[in-house]
Amino acid sequence: MNDKLHLAPIHNPRRAIDVGTGTGLWAVDFAEAYPNTTIIGTDLSPIQPGPRPPNLTFEIDDCCSDWVYPKNHFDYIHIRALYGSVADWPKFYEDCYDHLAPGGYIEQAEVNPVPKSDDGSIVPGDPFDQCGRLAVRAGEAFGKSLMVETFMQDDMAKAGFTDVVKTTYKWPIGSWSNDQRLKDLGKWNLLLWQQGIEGWTLRFFTKHMGVCDPHIANPVQQRRGPS
Repeated sequence: MNDKLHLAPIHNPRRAIDVGTGTGLWAVDFAEAYPNTTIIGTDLSPIQPGPRPPNLTFEIDDCCSDWVYPKNHFDYIHIRALYGSVADWPKFYEDCYDHLAPGGYIEQAEVNPVPKSDDGSIVPGDPFDQCGRLAVRAGEAFGKSLMVETFMQDDMAKAGFTDVVKTTYKWPIGSWSNDQRLKDLGKWNLLLWQQGIEGWTLRFFTKHMGVCDPHIANPVQQRRGPS
């Protein structure tokens, strides 16, 4: 996103919420950028940092349960990486709509879990393709789709949101790109995959798909070859 915290054309919103805030780092940056905005970051796990801007509060909350905030309360709702976390997306977007003030904005950033390639190097049966498609099937078996990126625009519109815009970015895995910015992003994303892939997939695959082979759950290792 070219170092932007958001794409929505917001200007000093009064109240904002970061749904599924995770580590809370985005919420901290947003709070520092908008010191006059009251911000809430919600998550199931209290893993957020202790020091925080005075206009930011973290709360333990399940976004799939009934929302505890007043209707028409927030001027900006931010969502990121909730794929695989919500069973009923239409209801979730309806809740967002009900709690967004007239004229407010909702913004969601998600990834497609099935890697693709510009040059056709990822073909059916490739480790990345195999892992991604297995993850999609596991999500369906789990009852929480990982493919929200493909339908969130339509579901938002059905919930009542207008002027819904979708912007797509490339997120390389590795430093293969000739573009320096994409090369740098790819280096960091490769590290993310190397450190996170087993945590993302092993229990997910073994419990819901009956897959016990760790190599299937680690396409990065397969691409690099045996150690």
